[in-house]
Amino acid sequence: MEVKHRTARSLVKKLGSVSEITRSEALAELRLMTKNDAESRLIIAEAGAIPYLAETLYSSSHDSQDNAAATLLNISISSRAPLMSTRGLLDAISHVLRHHATNSSPSAVQSSAATLYSLLVDDSYRPIIGAKRDIAYSLIEIIKRPNSPPRSIKDALKALFGIALFPLNRAGLIDLGAAGALFSLVLKDGRVGIVEDTTAVIAQIAGCEESERAFWKVSGVKVLEDLLDVGTGSSERTKENAVGALLNLLRCGGGGVMREVKEMRPGAVEGIKDVMENGTAKGKSKAIALLKAVEDGAKKWDFAV
Repeated sequence: MEVKHRTARSLVKKLGSVSEITRSEALAELRLMTKNDAESRLIIAEAGAIPYLAETLYSSSHDSQDNAAATLLNISISSRAPLMSTRGLLDAISHVLRHHATNSSPSAVQSSAATLYSLLVDDSYRPIIGAKRDIAYSLIEIIKRPNSPPRSIKDALKALFGIALFPLNRAGLIDLGAAGALFSLVLKDGRVGIVEDTTAVIAQIAGCEESERAFWKVSGVKVLEDLLDVGTGSSERTKENAVGALLNLLRCGGGGVMREVKEMRPGAVEGIKDVMENGTAKGKSKAIALLKAVEDGAKKWDFAV
């Protein structure tokens, strides 16, 4: 154990070197250590690496930026508190995400978005990260950009999902245009994994009053119906997400949503029944509640599932 502590202190000291080669070599070693040895992650954080790693996210060297971002991601898997207590860390991550289309390397963008998702596993960090509108804006821009790498889109979607898990963050995401970006992605990207992750975020942001108008602007209910329709061949996870989104809309929306749900076409109703019969336990309970809404004309009842 003492050897690991000495190694960590030595590498962190090298991060402050005036030699770019020395710094680069230390970054590469730290990345490898934190990848292969979970025990070393907290040791490296306690040795003072995180401020140096955060500063390196501003580097013009893609190799250095990649190694710093990957090391932060590795540390976040085991030790989230040291990252969140480091002043300027979120600003550095925001910098990488904000320049996703220009100066940032794709790998650093992906690692930075994945680091956010890792941090957001701790629900106490969700309001803090959600309050950083520049981060949410950049994540939305990543999924809007036509030529964003698929991995960048998936990591951005996961980070948005983590942010949206905190109810008070949802209105802010709507205000930043998340609904339009997400539904556009569903319509334009046919990859199953992307659609599943996108609809997972849609289901979360549907759970706020602001979602009704935002979804109406992009014909969101109709898109969700299409995903539920057995003829479209959506995956089970996508259908469960669509059910969850419609249920959240009913819970938070007004009469307009209720009328649309009441008029749902037969193919979509069959999709709800499929989830009710073949979905997960949570999906089944939501499908039962949604089917009751369709059949009863969206009367008021307990939506708790």
